[in-house]
Amino acid sequence: MKKFTSIIALLALLLPLTATASTWTLDPDHSTVQFKVRHLMISNVRGVFEKVSGTLNLDEKDITKSKVDVTIDTASVDTNIKKRDDHLRSVDFFDAAKFPTMTFTSTKVEKAGADKLKVFGNLSIKGKTRPVILEVENFSPEIKDPRGKERRGASATTNINRKDFGVNWSATMDNGGMVVAEDVAIQLEVEFIKK
Repeated sequence: MKKFTSIIALLALLLPLTATASTWTLDPDHSTVQFKVRHLMISNVRGVFEKVSGTLNLDEKDITKSKVDVTIDTASVDTNIKKRDDHLRSVDFFDAAKFPTMTFTSTKVEKAGADKLKVFGNLSIKGKTRPVILEVENFSPEIKDPRGKERRGASATTNINRKDFGVNWSATMDNGGMVVAEDVAIQLEVEFIKK
């Protein structure tokens, strides 16, 4: 009986720790994944991915123990020019038929100041996985929307070299410059809904 009482006491102590963890689902209607890349070395082309999903496992007591997973539908790329979007979906770029999704899975979270985080993780594009760091800011406190759903939001940025992920197509111009630059800036604006 004494052993049973000790186990109950231990569980009672652990309960507040587990109660601080919560699961959140990315709201695709209020989230965007955008990118920007230099074209002809003189201007920027911007685009978005229209279909994105994800899960945030948030540890309220110690945010560095939190995890996030995001999946992006590569065929949902949209730069507002159909011919360019079709080219981006082709084997020259995302090869969306063979690689229908790209993913980000966090491996570590660090505090980086007030309302700022560094989220380390693995980004996979076209079957190639490389480490990236998301610079996160404006990680909001929990709020209730008009329908009573609990929400949180954040902004995040990172930069990648597309060739690290096998997105190699480009052409060289007469002056030696590239038609499409290698460096790509990525910006995320996300909202999560508590499960």
